Amino acid sequence: MLAWAQAWPQRTWAIEGAGGLGHLLAQQLLAAGEQVVDVQPKLGARVRLLAAGDTNKNDPNDARSVAVAALRSPARRQVVPDDHAAVLKVWSKRHRDLGRSRTQVVCRLHAVLCELVPGGVSKAITAGHAARLLESVIPSGPVEAARCELTAEFLDDLRRIDAQLREAKKKLDITVRAAGTSLTSIFGVGPVVTATVIGAVGDVTRFPGPRQLVGYLGLDPRVRQSGEKAARPGHISRAGQAHAPGLLVEAVECGAGHRFADVQAGLGGEGGVEQPVEPLAVAAGAGYMLAHLGASQSAFQLVRRR
Repeated sequence: MLAWAQAWPQRTWAIEGAGGLGHLLAQQLLAAGEQVVDVQPKLGARVRLLAAGDTNKNDPNDARSVAVAALRSPARRQVVPDDHAAVLKVWSKRHRDLGRSRTQVVCRLHAVLCELVPGGVSKAITAGHAARLLESVIPSGPVEAARCELTAEFLDDLRRIDAQLREAKKKLDITVRAAGTSLTSIFGVGPVVTATVIGAVGDVTRFPGPRQLVGYLGLDPRVRQSGEKAARPGHISRAGQAHAPGLLVEAVECGAGHRFADVQAGLGGEGGVEQPVEPLAVAAGAGYMLAHLGASQSAFQLVRRR
């Protein structure tokens, strides 16, 4: 492809979805010293709609529509090589995948213990607790012996995943400290939340304002309005990233002991209500703080009311 493009010395490559399916191609072109711009898929669809009255695409029409959108649209974005945010995204995804694997193994361990121990295990189970229960079981036949052997295998899997989780957490701590971010100054936001949010958002300055960042995270409420009637806020949109909003809500719930007045005072507001607020509302406020901290790299100072 590069050999074919040598006929145009002054060239710029337009990649549709350079942050998604076109990410690998865009990064390969950047590594080769090429200029690359990102074209949102909806921009190419608009070109096809205006040209032919239909958004369906084939290879020739798709390439032409992406090129036209890259030439004419001011919404195109210059693609840059992956930075430290990509490293955070890699290790945060590894930590998330290990957590899912651990949940799966624990559920299977619970299921097989219910067939060995009367009543099963009513609370959260650990590898040590399951090992003690297994030692107390004396198999009375080949069926129970097979179940005990299966339980031992699940225990080995659980210990292995726990060790991998500890290593992944250490790597997350190291990469977050190397990033030099001030997001961890927010109460309840630790290395896992920080790495996941930065990995999902990337460069905060690419958003025109905090509202766009909150919308990207899917924490902005839907607004219903008909004609001249007053607008009514609804539920959150649930658009955008899938994991970062949930972690922000968990971080808010970790700091549930704080009152809304504390958070508002930390943001520089005046006063506040003496009652807890919805975690989703505070998570949206945390999105605004993320935009501020990402742009200014200043630490967040929480002022507690006495």
